[in-house]
Amino acid sequence: MRLYDYWRSSAAYRVRIALNVKGLAYDPVSIDLRAGAQRAPEFLKINPQGLVPVLEDGDAVLTQSLPILNYLEERYPEPPLLPADLPGRTRARAIAVAIACEIHPLNNLRVLQYLKRELGLDEDRRLLWYRHWVAEGFRALEAMLARSAGAFCVGDAPSLADVCLVPQVYNARRYDCDLEPYPIIRRIDERCRALEPFAAAAPERQPDATPAQ
Repeated sequence: MRLYDYWRSSAAYRVRIALNVKGLAYDPVSIDLRAGAQRAPEFLKINPQGLVPVLEDGDAVLTQSLPILNYLEERYPEPPLLPADLPGRTRARAIAVAIACEIHPLNNLRVLQYLKRELGLDEDRRLLWYRHWVAEGFRALEAMLARSAGAFCVGDAPSLADVCLVPQVYNARRYDCDLEPYPIIRRIDERCRALEPFAAAAPERQPDATPAQ
């Protein structure tokens, strides 16, 4: 397998966690988003959207993190990343979508760059935007988790929901969002990060990590 990756991409972070949980080896290919490598013609041939992650598995070239995670679950079902029961699987998917499709798109790198370059917002106003949407999303997410969580987001085993939660909490900490109102989110994030598949996927442990950024 080959994973086109960027150390601080939360979407790629999700896929790294899933690959680690399932014990799947892969070769990372760094795409430096800050340097614009995603817009290079050779990468656009691989993914016309100019986004990471991209996973190559044999002849399969896969894009978008949630479909990649679903592919890994179907192609490599053990250990599972979805609960055994249908309601549990549905809850895990709902939490994953709430994070990946509701919270993350409003505060990813290209949105923040647009706010700066095109709309002329200074750093304080960009942070206000970021923190507002994280707080909106996390309030709802905390309520969802109050209904579904055991040791992890849905019950007592890591699932697709946890794979999406941890990168989003990493981003929130990076931008100094106030996490005090979300004790369930903080508890689950801490428990997940103590597991080696999650820890090994952390941005600072990636070969292209440049903490000075």
